[in-house]
Amino acid sequence: MRRRWLLAAPAALGACSILPARPYLEKRSWPLEVRRPNTLPPRPGGPVLLVRTLRAAPGLEARGLQIVQSDGSIRTDFYEEWSVPPADAVEDSLRRWLAGSGLFSAVLAPGSRARADLALEGELQSLLATPAQGSSRAALGLVLLDLRPSPVRVLLQADETAEAALTGTTPADIASSSRAAVARLIAGVEARLAGSLPGR
Repeated sequence: MRRRWLLAAPAALGACSILPARPYLEKRSWPLEVRRPNTLPPRPGGPVLLVRTLRAAPGLEARGLQIVQSDGSIRTDFYEEWSVPPADAVEDSLRRWLAGSGLFSAVLAPGSRARADLALEGELQSLLATPAQGSSRAALGLVLLDLRPSPVRVLLQADETAEAALTGTTPADIASSSRAAVARLIAGVEARLAGSLPGR
């Protein structure tokens, strides 16, 4: 009898668990690509711009949506994330946006063998949603270099910031508001570059 009870015990224990049952949550990926509302042709005889790889500020290497809590802390969502790292997405959108700005004869990516006249460097400093303030914010530090003289000359060094309204607290609301903030951010970068180009 004792032996039969011992044999049955493992089966009984296997049927119970002290761990709470949790529903499976699937990760969702959100695109961060933004496009300019209109595209202008390249500027004949204009400078060639190289957009270098954007650096990511600490914490922005992660792909999760970032949300400022009511106590001021920042929560990075594990299940709701950007489809690519934010700095990579902003860099790609920035390059495409400037290519259609009509300011340059060409806009290059790192690794191109073409010779650039100007180089744009930068760091994505923040991409945050703040539900308590009803807004999303994006910030970018940037430096525009003239590569033609020797030594290289700094034409512009600035921090660009943009905000967009946040109308809800769902991940879809946050993603949409963040994309709008990035679009305004890049439009602001374009305006700064237009005012800093030699000969304009």
